[in-house]
Amino acid sequence: MAVLFNLFLLSCFTTIATTSIATTSPTNAKPKRLITKLIHHNSVYSPYYNPKDTIADRARHAINSSNARFDYIWKKIQGISLDTDDVRSGVIAENRRVGFLANISIGSPPIPQLLVMDTGSSLLWTQCRPCTHCFTQALPIFNPPESATYSSIPCDEPNCYHQVPGINCRAPRCGFKLYYGDGTAVSGFVGTDEITFETSDEGTTSVPRLVFGCATDVVNIAGVLGGQISGLLGLGAEMTSLVNQLGSKFSYCIGSVWDPQYIHNQLIFGEGAKTEGDTTSLEIIGSFYYIRLDSISVGEKMLDIPPQVFELTKDGTRGVIIDSGSTLTYLPKAAFDSLKNEVLSLMNGIVKFVGTEHSSPCFKGVIDRDLTGFPVVTFNFANGVDLALDVKSLFYVASANTFCMAMAPTNADNLTIIGVLAQQSHNIAYNLASKTISIQVIDCALLE
Repeated sequence: MAVLFNLFLLSCFTTIATTSIATTSPTNAKPKRLITKLIHHNSVYSPYYNPKDTIADRARHAINSSNARFDYIWKKIQGISLDTDDVRSGVIAENRRVGFLANISIGSPPIPQLLVMDTGSSLLWTQCRPCTHCFTQALPIFNPPESATYSSIPCDEPNCYHQVPGINCRAPRCGFKLYYGDGTAVSGFVGTDEITFETSDEGTTSVPRLVFGCATDVVNIAGVLGGQISGLLGLGAEMTSLVNQLGSKFSYCIGSVWDPQYIHNQLIFGEGAKTEGDTTSLEIIGSFYYIRLDSISVGEKMLDIPPQVFELTKDGTRGVIIDSGSTLTYLPKAAFDSLKNEVLSLMNGIVKFVGTEHSSPCFKGVIDRDLTGFPVVTFNFANGVDLALDVKSLFYVASANTFCMAMAPTNADNLTIIGVLAQQSHNIAYNLASKTISIQVIDCALLE
């Protein structure tokens, strides 16, 4: 049995569905379906949950971290101030106010790790001993020599993935060096070990010989890494990603971002990951996933947005990214203004406009009470795939009796980022082999 996370988290962390993994198998069998609970930082199950935070505090933390995430993505695709791949701004933004956390254990015996989920990076890394420079973490730091199943990777082995940005040779071992948006650097060695997932009934399922990064030197410029977090879980498309090591499919289902008691947000790995729902093509550029957005409609009304606003360029500086680290959705000004004006028109006579927050319109009222019957806003993707936003995905509570639109305009040249609020109540399934993405409206509890 894996070492139990001794604070208060693991009673609801992870559920394992049917799997073909056997830890004694001589080959790396890939799981049919592996389900891991995701914990948002606003959840009562998060180590960063602060019961003294007000509604306004939680909204401010989430929006500030989301804006920092957008800045990081924009800089990264522009090649500004970043040298290599991986590590998202949200990890170091707003006093550790990260997005979704996942628990795993590494090694034999298994040592628990709490990692930040990120679809914009492609390496699972955690702090390891001996540390030249490491941030303080509450969980035990993984020590490779104490694991009976750990193996280092020589530079000349295929698993060194020399073609992946950030992976390098630190003779004689394979190494890595990754950068945060503020200049914080993480470096260390790449190895393999057994990774264990805990079930809700305290059972375990383990996967042998998975590649991950052992961070031994963290230049923590911002000083905000630490606490319970021990690393990052990259879900990007490159070969270092846990997704590719466990198959070519993964999905996540976000039922609620704001409900602190909600326990059904989840991440699913393996070839049995639920990929039902309408499917459209997925473009992968660098570490990011792009999807073709044709139009936006409000109710039955198609907004007048020039189609070139959403067009993808080969370098990814324009187009539509679907992201797990941003709370808000960011739209180019032409699209944002069209949607904002339609929302303002519909709100006239229903609730009072009270100003803007981060350029997004805000209103006096209560979402559940005042917006009954408000039309659904739909993002219309290629192949007839729709992402339907109800009022709880289109707006967020900014403070008592005040709510704002969960969209923001960008100064970036026609870059759109679809954040997790817009993805609530949907299972978002990625198939890296076929380069497709499926979107399905569902109660996340049904996937367990």
